Amino acid sequence: MIRSSVTISLVPEAKGGPFVFWGDLAGSCAKAAQLGFDAVEIFAPSPEALSDPSLKQLLAQHKLALAAAGTGAGWLLHRLTLTNPDSKIRAQAIEFIAQMIDAAGALGAPAIVGSLQGRFEGAVTREQALDWLAEALGLLGERAARYNVPLLYEPLNRYETNLINRLEDAHSFVRWLNSPDVKLLADLYHMNIEERSIGDGLRVAEGLIGHIHFVDSNRQAAGNGHIDFASVRAVLLEIGYDGYLSAEALPIPSAESAAAQTIKTFNQFFRQKQ
Repeated sequence: MIRSSVTISLVPEAKGGPFVFWGDLAGSCAKAAQLGFDAVEIFAPSPEALSDPSLKQLLAQHKLALAAAGTGAGWLLHRLTLTNPDSKIRAQAIEFIAQMIDAAGALGAPAIVGSLQGRFEGAVTREQALDWLAEALGLLGERAARYNVPLLYEPLNRYETNLINRLEDAHSFVRWLNSPDVKLLADLYHMNIEERSIGDGLRVAEGLIGHIHFVDSNRQAAGNGHIDFASVRAVLLEIGYDGYLSAEALPIPSAESAAAQTIKTFNQFFRQKQ
């Protein structure tokens, strides 16, 4: 069954980023449950924020699951990446993600590697950066497997990384890794920029998609842009996707309106028609 999720950022330094709810964890969980979301996805500043007993209590209180946890604060707050030329920084990035995997995994959720993948530049070639990335994802995938959850790798658009931008290329990369513990995160906003066809991109990655960011072409809530969600629905049913559609969207014109628009579109195309 395809389920709904909405993002909550607990990182003040990320203000202006594509997260629907901000800061107020208790209030955000209450609003998500009121609107009918099945889960929340949390962008946390540290593993400790996910390990806080209050989060587990809030999820239970509002009958919400934790869909996934972002690790991008490792880049935003500490400038860590898995492809930094400094081996000490790469090791710190791996350890940060590993601790996030532990914290999220204890709640039954996977961690996401997106911005922490970094980029190649200077003396570092693309081939070298991809080797470092592959090594790190393999290790971290094994860590995630301890909790019976995958590690989610997210290809980003060309303006955010120069490593892997298309889902088809990410599919080939993960297949080459030969790690059953690494899955792909398909972000519809990034796909709208990079893919010839969102539907074809999803089809190519059949069986490897572990999570989807449910967002429109302009990074606003689903239904506020030009993505054809009827076609997206048809492809997801065709490939048998049964994970979360998680709203990683700008809170435009407000967090509540973006969340309400998201669940409206989700209910229109997914809740009532599976």
